[in-house]
Amino acid sequence: MGFASAFFLFFGFYSYLCRMKLSIVIPVYQVEQTLKRCVESILAQSFHDYQIILVDDGSPDQCPQMCDELAAEDQRIQVVHKQNGGLSDARNAGIREAKGEYITFVDSDDDLADKTLTPLMAILDKHPEYDILEYPVYERIGHPKKQKLLSFPSREYTDMRAYWHETKAYSHTYAWNKIYRRQLFDKVAFPIGRKFEDVFTLPMLLVHCHVVATTPEGLYNYRYNAHGITVCADGKALTDLLDAHLAILSQGSPLLPIDNEHYAHILNIALDVYEATGAVPSLPMPHRPLVDTSTAGKNAKTRLLGIIGLKNLCLLNKALHSLMIWRK
Repeated sequence: MGFASAFFLFFGFYSYLCRMKLSIVIPVYQVEQTLKRCVESILAQSFHDYQIILVDDGSPDQCPQMCDELAAEDQRIQVVHKQNGGLSDARNAGIREAKGEYITFVDSDDDLADKTLTPLMAILDKHPEYDILEYPVYERIGHPKKQKLLSFPSREYTDMRAYWHETKAYSHTYAWNKIYRRQLFDKVAFPIGRKFEDVFTLPMLLVHCHVVATTPEGLYNYRYNAHGITVCADGKALTDLLDAHLAILSQGSPLLPIDNEHYAHILNIALDVYEATGAVPSLPMPHRPLVDTSTAGKNAKTRLLGIIGLKNLCLLNKALHSLMIWRK
């Protein structure tokens, strides 16, 4: 290849990256069986104006080689090889390489349903004011009992508290199933060394959002992984999860006041932490009054909390769980 041809090829590819609409970050670690399926689900989309960033997080198997082979087959695929630093570190590395106006994340053991990106990007073209667009998830595909579809109406939110409460966003803070304006990550990063990193990150992103929208269009396939972080969460991981929610109870959170359902969600996590660690966690009452958005008001556990205190509630909850296991 002559110098002129090489120059124009490089210039063409550089121009292509500069006008990129969407960057798709895929962390890769020990996913030999699912990586190709994940990438092929994106390559099969009818929308093509994207950059795929495969972040090899020091995977000790054949994944690094697989990433390079996939990149050799399609110029839209870029590979980042790095030392193992965990999921947050891998996502942050991908964000630094992102050239798109928008960015999204796909876990390498999941995939996108057919015809997902085209309607989503059409919505963003029509509504450039959207900072985040959230779309449906088919949750825990492959689980014998817990598969379910999480869907959303077409709705816009300019009040982030309304989005948080009305959609129960605290229960689906997933980094994936959302397309973000890339600039949101100029001041926000995933917390390194923390499990359930998305629970920490979404509230920080919402601080910088003016409009968040939900849509029934598209579908993210979240596949059940018996060895995944959620399934195998230990006491440390559950403590991280609790810490993320407790940060929202702090006076500085823009999501305050929280509602009774979110507080009950936090209380359940605190009870799980006690069962996993044997230590009674800290669970302060919110600094501002709870918003009661449920017809039933506080649930039984939150009512008991006010009567017998957290330590006794932890002991009672553990005893009831032990009894249920014994009966089985």
